[in-house]
Amino acid sequence: MLKIGIVGLPNVGKSTLFNAITNSEIKAENYPFATIEPNIGVVEIKDKRVDLLASIYSSSKKIYNQITFVDVAGLVKGASKGEGLGNQFLANIREVDAILHVVRFFNNSDIVHVEGGVDPIRDIETINIELILSDIEQTNRWLQKNERRILSSNGDKNELEIIRKIHAHLISAQKLSSLQITDKEMEFVTLFNFLTLKPIIFLGNVAEENINIKTSKEIEEVRKVAEIENSQLIIISAQIEYEISKLDDKSQKEFLDSLGMEETGLNKVSSSAFSILGLETYFTVGPQETHAWAFKKNMTASEASGIIHTDFEKGFIKAEIFNIIDLEEYMSEQAVKDAGKIRLEGKSYIMKDGDIVHFRFNT
Repeated sequence: MLKIGIVGLPNVGKSTLFNAITNSEIKAENYPFATIEPNIGVVEIKDKRVDLLASIYSSSKKIYNQITFVDVAGLVKGASKGEGLGNQFLANIREVDAILHVVRFFNNSDIVHVEGGVDPIRDIETINIELILSDIEQTNRWLQKNERRILSSNGDKNELEIIRKIHAHLISAQKLSSLQITDKEMEFVTLFNFLTLKPIIFLGNVAEENINIKTSKEIEEVRKVAEIENSQLIIISAQIEYEISKLDDKSQKEFLDSLGMEETGLNKVSSSAFSILGLETYFTVGPQETHAWAFKKNMTASEASGIIHTDFEKGFIKAEIFNIIDLEEYMSEQAVKDAGKIRLEGKSYIMKDGDIVHFRFNT
């Protein structure tokens, strides 16, 4: 399951956003560190393709892709050294797949800004430095424990070289996402769950009256940072998203239309997360359930089958595959079959977004 950590300074709208996208009711107080323990919420990614397939196959159950959101307390300068219990908070997001960095764009004299005023670029730099310092602490601990032993014995010198290279990059105040790391090195580096290697999505939280703003000096500055970091920028109003989350589906659609919005913030976040992590979706279907499965782009059929169960990959024989585009055209599996659109593929077949699959395997 996809897991996203939500970070940002205190009072930038993280808790309001978390409440909105997870339909929760956690504290959203006007003071730092209202969130002590991480708040965790699991959200279904509503996919119209699942609804269509469930309708065609008369499925009793619909299973959408899901995202787990982990909301940690606002970080401040010195968080990596324990300021504001920062170490504890940062540890809670080491296991996530991506980081959603909430940046405050709105001005509101009733909501205190810990730095005295709104400055998105400064705030991003503050968070980046804390993430870098936290990763430096990781490398320091490893070097203190292993460097002398490796140098004085037959320990793995390659591992020492890798960590030294990473350490040097970090202490030059650069995130690891900007460091060239080979696939072989990454096998070892992955074990550390470095924060600055994780993909970042910047989420600009604007005032309600600016929900449809396309550009501004601050937005363009953050967009430039996002481009440099090979990231993305989403603009939403957390307060409006919270109001939307309290409505039923019909009312949500009407409210979105009245605001000139095409989709909710959750949809924006999930689309961005799938894009930045290189994820696509295939489906398994039948009268019992229609199930969406997220997979990495360029995965083979046998690798993708292992997402359902490792036995599928071990005993993989063939995959019976057609795409939802064909089903949308012909509106029944039999018609798709009669049109010659259903194929038998081997284990090396590269899966495509929207594939509908029946795996054949030996147990």
